[in-house]
Amino acid sequence: MLDIRFIRQNKDEVRKNIAERGMNVDVDELLGLDERRRELMAKIQELRAARNKASEGKPSPEEIAKMRAVGDEIAMMEKELRELEIYYLELLKKVPNMTHPDAPRGGEENFKVLEKNGKIPKFEFKPRDHEELMLGLDLIDFERAGKVASSKFYFVKNDLVKLNQALINYGIDIVTKHGYVLMETPDLAKDQILSGIGFNPRGPETQVYSIENSDLSLIGTAEITLGGYHANEILDLSEGPKKYVALSHCYRTEAGSYGRESKGLYRVHQFTKLEMFIYCKPEDSEKLHEEILKIEKEIVDGLELPYRVIDIASGDLGGPAYRKYDVEAWMTMKRSDSNPDGDYGEITSTSNCTDYQSRRLNIRYRQKDGDAELVHTLNGTAVVSSRFPIAILENYQTEKGTIKIPKVLQKYMDTKEIKQS
Repeated sequence: MLDIRFIRQNKDEVRKNIAERGMNVDVDELLGLDERRRELMAKIQELRAARNKASEGKPSPEEIAKMRAVGDEIAMMEKELRELEIYYLELLKKVPNMTHPDAPRGGEENFKVLEKNGKIPKFEFKPRDHEELMLGLDLIDFERAGKVASSKFYFVKNDLVKLNQALINYGIDIVTKHGYVLMETPDLAKDQILSGIGFNPRGPETQVYSIENSDLSLIGTAEITLGGYHANEILDLSEGPKKYVALSHCYRTEAGSYGRESKGLYRVHQFTKLEMFIYCKPEDSEKLHEEILKIEKEIVDGLELPYRVIDIASGDLGGPAYRKYDVEAWMTMKRSDSNPDGDYGEITSTSNCTDYQSRRLNIRYRQKDGDAELVHTLNGTAVVSSRFPIAILENYQTEKGTIKIPKVLQKYMDTKEIKQS
């Protein structure tokens, strides 16, 4: 969340940013609650000091009665303060992070294309989408997964299992050579950690699955568990930032998303992801954001997939993100009347969240002068077992319906081509 002092001093800028994000948060109401909160805290402190002073020595019966009245007044104010704090914090948490000045303004469609790489395939046959390819090669079973779990879960079969493992191992090798510490995280996190990262753990708008009769939820990304890893700690960043790359299962309700690019693996309830996460000094976060993007591009370049990098517009940013880049690979499944051959679809993203998450989770670092200041946090996808196979299957398909394996993955598999079992 933003520092309330920043909001007080920059209320017009904050209002403008909220509007550019397409959000609705009443800044005046928030500042009114903040003012009343500070008034109550000051009055309570003043009354406590007066009561403590009066208790020195031997008070008279009149003074005792007066102090009892003061005690009752303090109790009433403390009750009001507790009730006010709940709504004040709810409102404060709704205020999004500020937006990088170079990020495009507008809605989802107002992204800016920063670069394009790779050659879009020109097939001499009518290409299939990944779902048709997977079913034809007996690589997936949606129908029986619906019987066992529900719609948009799936059984992965045969060489697609090996392809997913190859992608994870390939991603691990790429990222760890850049100095990232390899981890595997829990699949569950406390609701306070999810809230600290910026996810809504409960309620009708949540995108995660909550565990009944507990304060735990299934994670939608290892950003949650990695972000909570150093909660309530003061870090030593004197030797540089803390960089992690973690493997985890991810679970998402995808509430409200069906009918919108939901074919096959594009939007599913469960997948495996390799996620990068960095804790750093504020002055280093923009440089490290570019580093994460560079690693994502290195991974996709190695797979020889055609892709573009986009700068996400303000209205499409999540609350915690200051700036976000997506890498979008070319996909046959994205074809439409306006794009009959296909279009680009997101396979990775990376966000600079500045101190928005660390303020909620109380993560600081020790400066040279001994003061503790908030760290900046960044996250980025290395490999994900849903979107990456889509791009590989659709770009490496043959007229026979088989799939050639990218050269960089062949050493992790015992085949160069996926054929019918």
